[in-house]
Amino acid sequence: MSWALIPLTDEQRQIQQMAREFAQQEIAPHSEAWDRDAHFERSVIDRLGELGFLGMMLPERYDGLGLDTRTYLVALEEIAAVDASVAVAMSVHNSLPTQMLLRWGTDAQKDRFLRPMARGEMLGAFALSEPESGSDAASLRTQATRDANGDWILEGTKAWVTNGNTADVILAMARTDTREERRGPRGIGAFIVTPDAPGFRVGAKEDKMGLRASPTTQLIFDGMRLPADALLGEEGMGFVYAMQSLDNGRLGIAAQAIGIARAALEYAAAYAADRRQFGTPIKEFEGIQFKLADMATRVTASRALLHAAAAAKDRGDPVTQFSSMAKLMASEAAMWVTTQAIQIYGGYGYMKDYPVERLFRDAKVTEIYEGTSEIQRIIIARELYARS
Repeated sequence: MSWALIPLTDEQRQIQQMAREFAQQEIAPHSEAWDRDAHFERSVIDRLGELGFLGMMLPERYDGLGLDTRTYLVALEEIAAVDASVAVAMSVHNSLPTQMLLRWGTDAQKDRFLRPMARGEMLGAFALSEPESGSDAASLRTQATRDANGDWILEGTKAWVTNGNTADVILAMARTDTREERRGPRGIGAFIVTPDAPGFRVGAKEDKMGLRASPTTQLIFDGMRLPADALLGEEGMGFVYAMQSLDNGRLGIAAQAIGIARAALEYAAAYAADRRQFGTPIKEFEGIQFKLADMATRVTASRALLHAAAAAKDRGDPVTQFSSMAKLMASEAAMWVTTQAIQIYGGYGYMKDYPVERLFRDAKVTEIYEGTSEIQRIIIARELYARS
């Protein structure tokens, strides 16, 4: 089914088709087992890199495809419609570490990391949250201090890090200023961390309800030593960089949520055509038709808002409010649509033998990570007054 209100260009349709074929041929046959076993398949990341899907918005000089945001989101939706766990790895990598390095990295940092990241030879991660600072991210406690040689020493623990135990480069936030009056968002630096850094270790891997094939871990910095040039951009500006980058990340999570919701809609529509009760396919019942109509409307409206936000980003317009709106609408649509899909399946929808059960589990976290729905509403409301 095609649900795009704004027609895709020829190039976008080609990339969409390539992503769809890759997902159907190389991911779909394994996604159920990967979910069951909580297995992360690195070879899929390698293939995404070979196809260019891990450097979609990076310039060609860094081996990227140099594409616009909407094209990236179209491809991401296709991956998410088949396996949201693979999609979140692709989303985090494209939206956060690569874009932070591109925007604020030195020439040496870009040369070292961006080309292998675009090719899939290095997988990226983003480490902001901590056990005691989730929505209140500015209260993070990880501390970065300089030694006599100018190197950085990091102490602390990061939580809920997507790709945490598989990433080759991690953008981690740590407090560089110990003064009490700087305990808020000021005085936080962004650091480029590689797993070979002395004092780096991976903590617990979380046993999650959904996105089970995407590893989510703690990262422990136990006197972790980084060279002076591991600092990204200006000292004390890391939290600002993180918040601006999350505008990109939330667009990716919205696309992931839309992919999940679209898949649930398509499965439910097909099931309703095949399932017979009282001697007729259940798609003939008005109650089922109303559910399908509302599901299709929410998926299409979410995509329209997301693509409008992507267009605004590519124009250079402020997108903090738009990205929060898109993430909020798409994630809540995904949760609602997958719930309705299970209802259409009835008892079968509650069974692991049918795909909507996994989609339901995968949908929930889109309302939580990269800013909960409650945080998105706060951002949207604040932006209303900021623009008045």
